[in-house]
Amino acid sequence: MPDVQTPLFCGLILAAGLSSRMGDFKPLLPLRGKTLIENTVDSVFAGGAASVTVVAGYRGEELAALLNARYGEQARIVWNPGYASTDMLRSVQIGCQALPPCDGFFLLPGDMPAVRQETFRRLAAAWSAEIPGVVFPTLDGYRKHPPLIDYRLVPELLAYEGGGGLRELWRRHEEWVRTVPVDDEGVWVDLDTQADYRKCREKLERSTGG
Repeated sequence: MPDVQTPLFCGLILAAGLSSRMGDFKPLLPLRGKTLIENTVDSVFAGGAASVTVVAGYRGEELAALLNARYGEQARIVWNPGYASTDMLRSVQIGCQALPPCDGFFLLPGDMPAVRQETFRRLAAAWSAEIPGVVFPTLDGYRKHPPLIDYRLVPELLAYEGGGGLRELWRRHEEWVRTVPVDDEGVWVDLDTQADYRKCREKLERSTGG
């Protein structure tokens, strides 16, 4: 039988924003005995990522200190110096330039702390070595985060300069897109406001007993 190499996946987490709608710095908010960003990073590792790259900006020194102390070399910290004036696509491009060699990467914002391990595994199972593409989890028919993006698409991501960000890039290249239905409310959870945060914290800490 031919030797089939296990694909290597990484994580790319976006945490450069100002958290302006929250009124507090989201990555360092407490959740389940650690910070929100640690919950997000831990979920990606639990889902099978070999390493995680985090794009920082606002209060980046604090974020880097926390992540370096907790994860060491497993977590790479890169900087978006234009975090206050650039869109999410720019952070994605900066992160892509810093990714270690891999077959693909899970992309998610830093305020998505509740994605289940099984969701990452289902995305990985749908990845194809033959055809470069992007695999989205879907919930109730809607594409959600985290997509698993083939590393072979990185040159396309770096070259894209059009409006609409990645959503528009995927719309222009539907031939790349595959979807995997999941039963995971975590793909719908992102914490933009204090109300979002309180609801998520109550639910997650009740389910874990702390």
